[in-house]
Amino acid sequence: MKYESLERWTFLGSLLLVSLAFLFLLKPFFGPIFWAVAIALIFHPVRQRLAGRMGNRPNLVAFVTLMICMVIVIIPVMVLISSLVAEGLAVYQKIQDGDIRPGEYLDQVNQSFPAIEAFLSQFNLDFSALRDRLVSGVAGASQFLAKQALGLGQNTFQFFLNLALMIYLAFFLLRDGSRLVDLLIQALPLGDDRERLLFAKFAEVTRATVKGNLLIAIIQGALGGLIFWVLGITGALLWGVVMAIFSLLPAIGAAVVWVPAAIYLAAVGDYVPAIILTAYGAIVIGLADNLLRPILVGRDTKLPDYIVLLSTLGGLVMFGINGFVMGPLVAALFMAFWGIFIREFSEEEPVLSPPDK
Repeated sequence: MKYESLERWTFLGSLLLVSLAFLFLLKPFFGPIFWAVAIALIFHPVRQRLAGRMGNRPNLVAFVTLMICMVIVIIPVMVLISSLVAEGLAVYQKIQDGDIRPGEYLDQVNQSFPAIEAFLSQFNLDFSALRDRLVSGVAGASQFLAKQALGLGQNTFQFFLNLALMIYLAFFLLRDGSRLVDLLIQALPLGDDRERLLFAKFAEVTRATVKGNLLIAIIQGALGGLIFWVLGITGALLWGVVMAIFSLLPAIGAAVVWVPAAIYLAAVGDYVPAIILTAYGAIVIGLADNLLRPILVGRDTKLPDYIVLLSTLGGLVMFGINGFVMGPLVAALFMAFWGIFIREFSEEEPVLSPPDK
């Protein structure tokens, strides 16, 4: 018996080491693998509908589903990235040449609205110091964007290699995803019911975050970029993307960009564009989130806004751009694990969602 127990623990230890070594091998391809999984989860309903019409032809069904994904998601994103790179480099060059002077813009706002400096002084904040920090921050951010754009251009081969790998993996996940999930449920020693609950939570949060939050952010960024272009504000595409990024963060949103822009327009005497931008931002951009989020996301994730905000920021720090999905995903799995623990080891039911307003 002791010998059999030793064999079992030796095998389990070896299994753990081999699994960790395999994960370490996959680490350089974490991004493509993750987004291939996300594509398979998001387009799984599309695959099911196509399977119902095409019958038992898994290769064809997966291929057609992947083509639909490429047409409506992958190709537009690539076009947007290329446009963003060109726009970011143009704005950076204008800052370097002095055509865009953030310091003068802030001075103009201060001269037009002296109450701002008086308000800041009540909190012992020096406007000049804040101005210098903001100017250096804008310069640093533009330099960072330029470096990222140049790095993307220099690493074109790696970018397309990761893209090809993502598409390749997405095809097989669309074709064999259900069988892989069944194999994982059979292999993991957590209990089938728990594993199905955790996989369902994983799929739920991934769909809600990517399909819902990302789509809402893209819509808000597009609306913001459109009004900036109509009003003739420099770098409309770049600012639209910045608004889309901030729209991913609860309690922050696109207002971080369009409110200062409206203030500056008012400071230089462009009152009509300032009023138009303020009304458009508050009504169109603001209501887009309130109207679309319940439809596209609903309450599926059952995460409070403060948890989403903290987990998104933490995810961006830990995982980079993938963190806006990975952060809330980790938080949702954390709450799901504790929900299982409370349900099975306590008589009280867990409360995993905020109370209804």
